[in-house]
Amino acid sequence: MITFDAVTKRFPDGTVAVDDLTMEAPTGEITVLVGPSGCGKTTSLRMINRMIDASEGQILLDGVPVQSIDPPTLRRGIGYVIQQAGLFPHRKIVDNIATVPHLLGWDRKKARDRAMELLERVGLDPELAGRYPFQLSGGQQQRVGVARALAADPPVLLMDEPFSAVDPVVRTSLQEELLRLQDELNKTIVFVTHDIDEAIKLGDRVAVLRVGGRLAQLAAPKTLLSEPSDDFVREFLGHDRGIRRLQFVSTEGLRLRTDLTVRDAAGGSSEEPWRLVVDEQGGPVGWISWSRPDELEPFGSFLYGRDSMRSALDAALLSPSGCSVAVDDEGKVVGVATREALDEALAEAADG
Repeated sequence: MITFDAVTKRFPDGTVAVDDLTMEAPTGEITVLVGPSGCGKTTSLRMINRMIDASEGQILLDGVPVQSIDPPTLRRGIGYVIQQAGLFPHRKIVDNIATVPHLLGWDRKKARDRAMELLERVGLDPELAGRYPFQLSGGQQQRVGVARALAADPPVLLMDEPFSAVDPVVRTSLQEELLRLQDELNKTIVFVTHDIDEAIKLGDRVAVLRVGGRLAQLAAPKTLLSEPSDDFVREFLGHDRGIRRLQFVSTEGLRLRTDLTVRDAAGGSSEEPWRLVVDEQGGPVGWISWSRPDELEPFGSFLYGRDSMRSALDAALLSPSGCSVAVDDEGKVVGVATREALDEALAEAADG
C-alpha cells in the first residue's frame, strides 16, 4: 500500500504543486490520478519514487517512509513507465528490458531470459528482441516500456500518462493489455492521466485533483460518476457522465428477441421492418429491410453478459435498425436488443 500523509510539495519560487494530500493507493489495485493541468498529478507520482522530495508530510510504502530509503535502491524496486517509453536508443530491445535486472546483479542469461518472457507477456513478437527502438512503432515502444518496468517483478508500478502519445486505436489496445496484465500480476499501480475516460476504464479507484494539488474526491469510478462530491468534480466529469455510468451496468438480463433472425433475405415476418441475417454458424451478417431487400446493412454487436450497457447502446446507435445484436463468446447471435428493451434497461439503470 502507498500512503500519502498530509503531503505538500512547495518549490523554491513559492509555487505549491501539491497541497496537504492525504490518500491511499491499496495493494494490488490501480489508483488513477486525474485532473486538469497544474493539479500536481505528475509531481505526486514522482514523490513516490523520490524523483521529487516532499516539502512536508510523508509518503509510506507498506508502512515504511520512502524518505528513509536510499533513492537508487527505492527506484530499483519500483517500475516506472513514462510517456513515449523513454527507451535507450543505442540498446537493443532485449537489453532495454533487461536494464533493471542487470543493475540488480542478475547474470546476462537470466536477465535476457526474463526479457524474452516479458516480450511475449506484453504481446510482442520475440523477433523484435534484436531490434532498436527506432525500428518499432509508438505502440510497440510503449509495450517495451511496460515490459522494462516489470522486468525485476516490482510490487509497485508508476505510470505517467504512458499511452497519451499514441493514436486512439493503439491506446485502446494498450489499455486492454494493461488490464489483462494486472489481472494476472496484481501489482500496486499508480497511474496518471488527464483523460477521464481512461481513468474510469482503468482505475479501481480514481483520485480527482484540483489545480494547486488538492484532493477533490477519491472514489471507485462507479461512485465517482453517480455521486460527484461538488461542482468542480461534476464539471470535470462532463455533462455526459450519465452515459459513462452505463459502462458499469451489465447487459446480463437485458431482454432479447430471438424472432428477428433469418438465414436469408426472404425470411421473417413482413410486419417487422428489419430482419437480421445470420450465417450457417449463427453469426450475424447484416440487417435487411423490407424497403430495400437487396441491400445488406451493417450491424452493431455486443458481447452479451460481458460487455456493458454502454457497448449495447453504442451498437444500437451504429445500426440502421436502431437495435443491437447480442452475441456469445463464439460470435453466435444470442438475440436482438430492440430500442424498447434498451429503453427499459436504461430506465432501470437510472433508477438504480
